[in-house]
Amino acid sequence: MPVMTAGPADVRRAALALPETTEVLAWGMPTFRAAGKMFVTMPDDETSFAVRCPKLERGELIAAEPEKFWVPRHEAGSHWVRVRLAALEDLAELRDIVLDSWRQAAPPRLTDTYGDADRA
Repeated sequence: MPVMTAGPADVRRAALALPETTEVLAWGMPTFRAAGKMFVTMPDDETSFAVRCPKLERGELIAAEPEKFWVPRHEAGSHWVRVRLAALEDLAELRDIVLDSWRQAAPPRLTDTYGDADRA
């Protein structure tokens, strides 16, 4: 059960705290990229954000927490999952989700040297 409501500013802060992350406007929405590879998007409804998620794990994630994770029909073939901001338990969970996505996009030279102690 969620106990806080995160917003787009929290997503932006979590993403930009990670090494070599830049914010780029694409498709009319903010996107965040690690060394040029996208790892977070923020649709303009501002109620959710999208992160990278391996397709094989996505179904299990959605089944376990459907109130938190979902995939729009037009993104069904992608490696992305949406996260409902209102369903997050706290800012630490938001940062963990963003960090997991960053690790999938960032090159090894960044992920190999970025430890858990350095979290945003």
